[in-house]
Amino acid sequence: ESLASSGIQSIPKEYIRPKEELESIGNVFEEEKKGGPQVPTIDLKDIESEDIKVRERCLQELKKAAMGWGVMHLVNHGISDQLMDRVRIAGQKFFELPIEEKEKYANDQASGKIQGYGSKLANTASGQLEWIDYFFHLVFPEDKRDLSIWPKTPSEYTEVTSEYATQLRGLASKILSALSLCLGLEEGRLEKEVGGLEELLLQMKINYYPKCPQPELALGVEAHTDVSALTFILHNMVPGLQLFYEGKWITAKCVPNSIIMHIGDTIKILSNGKFKSILHRGLVNKEKVRISWTVFCEPPKEKIILKPLPETVSETEPPLFPPCTFAQLIQDKLFKKT
Repeated sequence: ESLASSGIQSIPKEYIRPKEELESIGNVFEEEKKGGPQVPTIDLKDIESEDIKVRERCLQELKKAAMGWGVMHLVNHGISDQLMDRVRIAGQKFFELPIEEKEKYANDQASGKIQGYGSKLANTASGQLEWIDYFFHLVFPEDKRDLSIWPKTPSEYTEVTSEYATQLRGLASKILSALSLCLGLEEGRLEKEVGGLEELLLQMKINYYPKCPQPELALGVEAHTDVSALTFILHNMVPGLQLFYEGKWITAKCVPNSIIMHIGDTIKILSNGKFKSILHRGLVNKEKVRISWTVFCEPPKEKIILKPLPETVSETEPPLFPPCTFAQLIQDKLFKKT
């Protein structure tokens, strides 16, 4: 943000992407207008319908999106537009504070204090910097929150973020139940496999992408898959999310009042690859600030061994992934520089 507001016309070389990557970075507003394949939209209003046929149709659509894309827009998800707007306003107000105010919440990667305000969450695979600032903190379960690092300004931040986290946790349960049924499992199975109400952690990362003078040279977030079980994204209706689908980068269109959901590597492993964890990245632009509220649903780091569930494995479909803890999954991800 300091760089973006300093009036620079060209970006420092640490932010310029490698040559082979630059060929695929276009103007995000033009990209969004293009036709072609679209991220599926799943209407959840029928997911708990009394009518078995109606419910089954909804499950089939969810299953198709989870297997074909691993990402989808969720509508009629049960979280009110009003609450989502309040979350957006509170996060935006925090980022509008003077930088020295935000610095009071600075994280310190070196000492292992990853919660708080910062500019880089992890070593990126390419060694390049990303055009992004963020605020990162655990939002659920309540007893694991450290409210001392939650922003005091705006005053409503804690209340609206807590309420959103609680409702999102309910949505995560609903999705995990549905995905269990899609795999032919008992309804509560995936929820149990990722830690249940006690242990599944919801980590929120508010991503702030300042305007960029040379957006064709930079990325807000470089290409990655999410290591989480599920990821839920709310944004301020400025496009930027791209998915690598069938060999091409596809720009997600903005769907009003939707929440974007990614299936992460954790569920991909448990489903033995039946559900996809899609490669995605974030573009920036020179006209509008983009903000996204990303919540990662993560199993406990050491307590659970992640491996394909026995029901997803057969003679013709052997296990595709070796057993590992979530901590090992993260380590592999950070240190495999590919």
